[in-house]
Amino acid sequence: MYATLIPLAALWGAAAGLLVPRAAYRFAVPAGDPWRNSCPAGHVLAGPARGWLGGPGRAACATTRVPLAAPLVTALVCAALAAATGGPRPELAVWLLAAPFAVLLASVDARVHRLPDQLTLPLAAGVPLLLGVAELLPYDSGSWTHALLGGLGLGGAYLVLHLLNPRGLGFGDVKLSVPLGAALGWYGWGVLFAGAFLGFLLGAVYGAGLVLLRRAGRSSAIPFGPFMLVGGLLGLLLGAFTAVP
Repeated sequence: MYATLIPLAALWGAAAGLLVPRAAYRFAVPAGDPWRNSCPAGHVLAGPARGWLGGPGRAACATTRVPLAAPLVTALVCAALAAATGGPRPELAVWLLAAPFAVLLASVDARVHRLPDQLTLPLAAGVPLLLGVAELLPYDSGSWTHALLGGLGLGGAYLVLHLLNPRGLGFGDVKLSVPLGAALGWYGWGVLFAGAFLGFLLGAVYGAGLVLLRRAGRSSAIPFGPFMLVGGLLGLLLGAFTAVP
């Protein structure tokens, strides 16, 4: 079972990743602007869910074609989560469902420094709810109580940082920290701290690198969501690998 779980997770990630580029293109607009509903050539993006779901567009729609990066990254993330989990634990289904949304959020934030509510709020509600279901099933290896407290704790910490420095940490980051804290908290306080710390560390290293290369100043804003998510992924891999079912 374990031998087939990793390739199945990778296939799921690759299939879900095919839907990321179009959604990322539509979401990647400045704050206050409507979501894109057509490609740069003017073709309306049609398809399921009012054109939000779909693969390549027309030949002239270069930005809606499916790049290899999104399916590959999503497949690697899902495969790594399945490998670290070490078996068909119920929380793995939660991680696999959330992974494409994480890749989508990272892509949008990297482009326009924005984490849309249409993605962060469903994750903030869905991750704790699904983890509650996971705890009711056999072979789980976490704590729903810790997940709830982790979401509230990390969300509260990010809210304080946002209030202290709104330009340095956006409110979208605060909303993303709730499902991230719930996922990390599922495996305990040590994993929660590790995942949160790694996100800040990676963001700080990236920002320092830009300053050293003179591509940004000390007060320049950087998209912090991708670093939160990478740090959270590393924390989840650590927690899943060391968890005792």
